[in-house]
Amino acid sequence: MPFYKELGNQGVTAESIPVVAFSVGEEELSGIDTKPLVGHLAAWNYFMSVDTPANDTFIESWLAFIKNDKRVTNDPMEAHFIGFNMWVKAVEKAGTTDPTAVQDAIIGITVPNLSGGYSAMMPNHHITKPVLIGEIQDDGQFEVVWQTKGLVVGDAWSDYLEGSKDLIADWRAPLSCGNYNVKTGKCSGQK
Repeated sequence: MPFYKELGNQGVTAESIPVVAFSVGEEELSGIDTKPLVGHLAAWNYFMSVDTPANDTFIESWLAFIKNDKRVTNDPMEAHFIGFNMWVKAVEKAGTTDPTAVQDAIIGITVPNLSGGYSAMMPNHHITKPVLIGEIQDDGQFEVVWQTKGLVVGDAWSDYLEGSKDLIADWRAPLSCGNYNVKTGKCSGQK
């Protein structure tokens, strides 16, 4: 957050040089003066301000549980909400809590997300989620100004980086590997 504070100190506004952050959300903005940051942007898969019935229910439950109406929700919380619900369905499908059985069962599981729609667990153990661009508001929340038309599939490895572009993740048998090198035909690291 020092970077954003310094932007404000230097008079850099969203109108003069808009900044897009990829790891700043409501929690990071809580407790600081956001007025100098109004209009700057952030890219996440979830913002507390998402207007859906599921999100409204989640926020209401969170605030009742924490007993503090000043607290915020954030993208990592939604990811855990999705992940836990996927794990529960995978345990039910596997009929056990054995990690290997659950790992096999979780692929293809879909559960509601808080942004609207359903997120799915892919064979690479990444989930599908929408991508949102939010504009910082003076109350520390974000107004969603753009979002993908559908859900985006998470990719475990970059197709553009050396050392990564030849790797795939596929946790289905018989591969069952998170870093399989398609050129060497080998799985490196833990299997």
